[in-house]
Amino acid sequence: MKKSTLIILCVFGMISALAQEKPTETIPDSTKTWTTKGNISLLFNQSNFNNWLSGGENNLSGNLGVNYDFNYKKEEWTWDNKVIASYGVVKTKNSPFEKKTDDRFELNSLLGKKATGYWFYSGFLNFKTQITQGYVYGKDANGTEIRTEYTDVLSPGYLMFGPGMLWKKNDNLKFNLAPATSKITIVDKEFTLPNEAYFGVKEGETTRYELGFHASGYYKLVIMANVSIENILGLYSNYLEDPQNVDLDYQMNVVMKINRYLTTNIAFQTIYDDNAFRGFQTRQVFGVAVNYGF
Repeated sequence: MKKSTLIILCVFGMISALAQEKPTETIPDSTKTWTTKGNISLLFNQSNFNNWLSGGENNLSGNLGVNYDFNYKKEEWTWDNKVIASYGVVKTKNSPFEKKTDDRFELNSLLGKKATGYWFYSGFLNFKTQITQGYVYGKDANGTEIRTEYTDVLSPGYLMFGPGMLWKKNDNLKFNLAPATSKITIVDKEFTLPNEAYFGVKEGETTRYELGFHASGYYKLVIMANVSIENILGLYSNYLEDPQNVDLDYQMNVVMKINRYLTTNIAFQTIYDDNAFRGFQTRQVFGVAVNYGF
């Protein structure tokens, strides 16, 4: 886990270093305190096979995503907010159920007051959950596919907050260190399992509290005309239990613009949280998307 964390940090650092070679500073409007920008994207895919001897299964899938920023800046104060939400499903011919390919909702809020240079005194809040039910799939005695509900909205839900120090060069390059971060895991007690096997929450309870160190970084890089890479990194160590087991959440969103409304999108995310799963969780979405900016 330590080696993997170091690798992610090195990659994040090298990408950030590239930014120093081609700075893209813009002169802000000093009279404008709020700036907002957002994007809605829709990825769609269909595969159909008829007498295709090499094999294949008919399927239909779609993914809807929202990425929205609303930031405040005035004199010594800065307040950055980001909402990320996405939901995707796939329906295959040989399965009675549609299955999720993506399901997430995340809110990030970071408040800072100027200290010196690029440094700010800060307070942050991060909230994550899913939008609909999640299932574990299997087969009954007759070989028919069945499913069992395992997760739901706010089960799990994660809330983190705490004071710290923010280093911010601009809206596209910043990191925050919060050495006294509270983390609350929220679940539905009907799903809990013995031996804290359900996201680290004890059987019959609805929350788990942790206190630890949180580090986060954000870097958005335009590597060439119409190609941008957004990197979001979060690390967390729980002082109260196994502090050596660092939770990791890394997201990379690549957007390659074709024209005003069409883009090729690549989304990659990896999570390590041994309270949820003792191993790396990974998610990857790739496709041509219809976009609307606002």
